[in-house]
Amino acid sequence: MSTIGTTTVAPTTPVVSIASSSGSGATGGSVIDVSSLVSQLVTATYAAQVANNASQTSAVTAQISALGTLKSALATFQGALSSLDTPTSFSALTASSSDQSAFTATADSSAVGGTYSIGVTQLAQAQQLVSTAFAGGSDAAIGTGTVTLSLGGQSFSINIDSSDNTLDGIASAINSATGNPGITATLVQGTDGAHLVLASALTGAGNTIQVSTSGGDGGLAQLDYSPTVTTNYTQAAAAQDAIVNVAGVSYQSPSNTVTGAISGVTLNLAATTAAGSNATVTVSNDTSTVATNINNFVAAYNTLVQTFSSLGGYDASSGTAGPMLGNALLTGIQNQIEGVVHGIVSGAASADNSLASIGVTTQSDGTLALNSGTLQNALTSNFTAVSQLFSSSNGIGAQLNTQLTAALGNAGPVDSYSQTLVQQNNALTQQSTDLTNEENALTASMTQQFSALNTLLSSLQTTSAYLTQAFSDLPKVGGDNNSN
Repeated sequence: MSTIGTTTVAPTTPVVSIASSSGSGATGGSVIDVSSLVSQLVTATYAAQVANNASQTSAVTAQISALGTLKSALATFQGALSSLDTPTSFSALTASSSDQSAFTATADSSAVGGTYSIGVTQLAQAQQLVSTAFAGGSDAAIGTGTVTLSLGGQSFSINIDSSDNTLDGIASAINSATGNPGITATLVQGTDGAHLVLASALTGAGNTIQVSTSGGDGGLAQLDYSPTVTTNYTQAAAAQDAIVNVAGVSYQSPSNTVTGAISGVTLNLAATTAAGSNATVTVSNDTSTVATNINNFVAAYNTLVQTFSSLGGYDASSGTAGPMLGNALLTGIQNQIEGVVHGIVSGAASADNSLASIGVTTQSDGTLALNSGTLQNALTSNFTAVSQLFSSSNGIGAQLNTQLTAALGNAGPVDSYSQTLVQQNNALTQQSTDLTNEENALTASMTQQFSALNTLLSSLQTTSAYLTQAFSDLPKVGGDNNSN
C-alpha cells in the first residue's frame, strides 16, 4: 500500500469584491450602490454645461433687473419735465393784494399782467329774518296747514299738522324738507317769548326769503313774509350784493367771490376798504411756481445721475462693477441726456442760453447744483428767456422729453434691448430644461445598466461563496498514509 502525503486546500478568493453601502442603492445582496454611482457619473457628465447655463442665466437676469431700474428712472425723470417742457408750463400767473385784510386774489392763465386799483364799498350779504315773539314759547301750538318758502327763484312747501304745529316742530320741518335751497330755521328765546329766525345760506340781493301759508286752521298766517307783508318779521340782515370799484368802474356780485370784475382774476372779499382809499391787485408771472419746478427738475436729474452711476459705474474701493458697466444702451442714453443738460440752447437769448446762465451748474460728480438767488434774478429780469430756455421747440425740456419718448417708446432702444434679454432668458430656460431631460434619460439608462451588472456581480458573489464553502468541506488527505 502506498502512502499519500497530506495536502491543505485554501479557500477560493471571490471573483469580485466591491463593498456595499448602507444606502438605498445597495441593499439586500447588492454589490454596487447604483443610485449613488449613477448620480455621481451623471453630475460629472453635465457639470460644466449646467454651471455654464446657470452663469449665463444669472447674468441675463441681472441685466433684466438693471434695465427695469433704468427704465423706471428714465420715466420718473421724464415726469419731472412735464412742468417745464411746453410754453403753457410757464403761463401760470399770480395775483397779489396790497391789502389782504380787504381781499385776496388769484389769477388763471387768461389773466393779463398789470396792476389794478380796487375799492370794496360793500360786501355781499345773506338775508336774515327774526319773527315777532310767540309768548307761548317754542312748544305752543301755532297752527296747521301748508307753509311755502322761497329763496330767490326756488321754493318748497311743508305740510304742518297737529304733530308738528309748534314753533319747534315748524323749524324742524323746514330744516329737514326735501328741496330746501338753503333756508335754515333756528329758535331764539327772548324775555318776550320765542322767536323764529330764518336765514339764507346764499348771499346776494336776489336771494331774498318769502313765506306764504294756506289751508289749515289759519294760525300759520303769523309766519307770512313778503315785500308787501313785513309785519311778522324784523330784517336782521338784508340780502345784498358785493360792490367793488375796479379802476373807477363799479361792479356788483351776488357773492364775495368776485370772478367777473377783472378778466382771469378772482377777488375774495373780506372787508370794505376805507372811503376814498383803494388797494391794488398786481397780476404777474408766477415765478415762485416756476422756481419750484426748476428745483424739482434739478433734484430729478441728480437722482437719474446716481442711477447711471450705480448701473454703469465701478467702485474701485470694493472692486464692484455696476450690472450695466460698458453697456452701449446705458452709455448712449446717458451721453444724449448729458449733452442736452450741459449744452447751449440755440436760438435762446445769449444771456440765458444755458442752465449755468440761470444758476444751475454742474458739480464734479456730474450732479447739478442750483443757486436760488441767480435763478430768481433771471426769472425776475427776463422771465420769457427762462421760459424759452426750457420750453421752446429747441429748449432743454422739449429736447429731453423728445429723447426720452423715443428711448422708452415701443420699438425704441430700451424696448428692443428688453425683448432681446427676454429671448435670451427664454432660450436659457429651454436649455436648462433640455439638460434636465438629458440628465434624466442618462440616469435611467445608467441605472438599468448598472442594475444588471449589480445582479451579475451579486450572482457571482453568491457562487464564489458557495464554492468556498464546498472546498472547505472536502476531506483533508494525509501525506503519511500507506497503501496496501
